[in-house]
Amino acid sequence: MPRRVRVRLTLLYGGLFVLSGAVLLTITYILVNRSNGMFVFSRDPSGPSGARMYTGDGTSTVLDRFAEAQRRQAQRQHALEMNRLLIESGIALAIMSVIAIGLGWFVAGRVLRPLRTMTSTIQRISADNVHERLAVEGPADELKDLADTVDGLLGRLEGALDSHKRFVANAAHELRTPLTVEHALLEESLIDRDATVESFRSNFERLLVLSEQQARLLESLLTLSSSERGLDHREPIDLAELAGEAVLGCRGRAERHGLRVDSATGHAATYGDSALVERLIVNLLDNAIGYNVPDGWVKVVTRVEGEHAVVRVANSGKVVPPERVGRLFEPFQRLDRTAGDGHHGLGLSIVRSIAAAHGATVTAHARSVGGLVVEVSFPLRTAARPSARHHNGTPRLPQAASG
Repeated sequence: MPRRVRVRLTLLYGGLFVLSGAVLLTITYILVNRSNGMFVFSRDPSGPSGARMYTGDGTSTVLDRFAEAQRRQAQRQHALEMNRLLIESGIALAIMSVIAIGLGWFVAGRVLRPLRTMTSTIQRISADNVHERLAVEGPADELKDLADTVDGLLGRLEGALDSHKRFVANAAHELRTPLTVEHALLEESLIDRDATVESFRSNFERLLVLSEQQARLLESLLTLSSSERGLDHREPIDLAELAGEAVLGCRGRAERHGLRVDSATGHAATYGDSALVERLIVNLLDNAIGYNVPDGWVKVVTRVEGEHAVVRVANSGKVVPPERVGRLFEPFQRLDRTAGDGHHGLGLSIVRSIAAAHGATVTAHARSVGGLVVEVSFPLRTAARPSARHHNGTPRLPQAASG
């Protein structure tokens, strides 16, 4: 590939030189060919001797045989000189064209040398040494901008690979723990010769709970994977309707935990996948209920702010360190890693992924008195229907502030 580019650049340089040389020689030839005037000296019997200029147009009043002979000789001489000029100029152009092609090959190689260096470096980079960078030094030109762009891409790839490795490790850990407990329960039932029906029933009930937890984990992983692919279709939705249904669905659980759920839902129209958006709101409510305190509260608000349809979920709860707010949206991250609590740390990461698939922005901050406030801003529904398979990247998650 670099050789083909080098050949094209060489031909381009050589072609431009030949073209410019041919134009220059043509202009020179025309200018020289036009300067064909001459001076002819003669003596007029009727007056004093003097000089007359002959321009070749046949209008001179001083034309004798000597002048005519001189004129013809000058024309022949001029024609020979012009022919000689044409031949020698062509030879010079041919010689310089060969030299120009050689110089073009050399210059093209010098120009492409940084690209060859970058190409060989990129070809050596793999998942094992993705930390390497091009680190091109020199003036801030287009090649350095390209190298810096590639370095930025490699940095993002390294971050994505590290995140993928952590995700796989955490998922394996989350799946291995209940499998280990299941194995222990089954082994206990087999080796206990004095086991009773009640002990078997107790172990089976615990196995069912573990099975349900694994099913929820797998369902969450599938939801996370499907939302990260983007949207296959979009339909008009109202955040107020989806939030109302989600609040009704979780109110019983909230009452069992002694929590109060309030809602202030105003119409907030947008486009999206209604099932995924409802799952986003349910996950926010589930997080707000699961990480709350006795006699606490959860509040859901939907509204329109400028060009955005907004859903906001706030809750009371334990004090959340502001520096940890952003990490809560990473997979398998939670404040309290309590075994068997039914939480796998995927709820808010699913929220982030679904929001990104809808081109929405997620903001979150910790309340100074405890609890969390999460706000998701969707593009407001307009007359223009957005296209499907939109993915706007990672939403914004400020670490910040108390409120």
